[in-house]
Amino acid sequence: MKTLLQINASMFSENGQSSRLSNRFVAEWQSAHPDGKVIARDLGTDPVPHLTAQRFGAFLAKPEERSAEQQDVVAFSDALIDELRRADTIVIGLPMYNFGSPSALKAYFDHIARAGVTFKYTDKGAVGLLSGKKVYVFATRGGSYVGTPLDTQTSYVRDFLRFIGISDVEFVYAEGLNLGDESKQAALMNAETAIRLLSEPLRAAA
Repeated sequence: MKTLLQINASMFSENGQSSRLSNRFVAEWQSAHPDGKVIARDLGTDPVPHLTAQRFGAFLAKPEERSAEQQDVVAFSDALIDELRRADTIVIGLPMYNFGSPSALKAYFDHIARAGVTFKYTDKGAVGLLSGKKVYVFATRGGSYVGTPLDTQTSYVRDFLRFIGISDVEFVYAEGLNLGDESKQAALMNAETAIRLLSEPLRAAA
């Protein structure tokens, strides 16, 4: 059975433009995989705690030496990682806030980057352990940043996912959403077109 993990990072939850685009793609995926399973994680309504020294210490502690509180922290992280492992396809709704990614997504990433679990260190550097997955990122921005030094999101998300072993990542952008109604509607229409084009091979392969 095919499994899709949807991660929406908008602080506006379902009302965010990035969430709406990712939801649109997930609906197409479900149409192509009626027997598939969707795991939904909304970081707006159910945020992951930001990493602290105490939480990080739980990851470093030996399993037999962890306190009950540390065991809870690790169990929470393990559950997030289990969702990732089960997924063949990952969909991320990614708004831009103040030239960067939402802190909620960073907190999520901090809880799934675990040495010996999602990556390992070798004499040739770090090697990711979560390979064989396809990621679609639906990135929405108020301004226009693709291809400029201000687009810090694309490289960050690609680099992080590659670090844990996921290199097949495709971005769909909707930019200029705050540059007037004409710009907004054109950007959203272009994103909808991109979603339809991405969905065609899904239906063909189903």
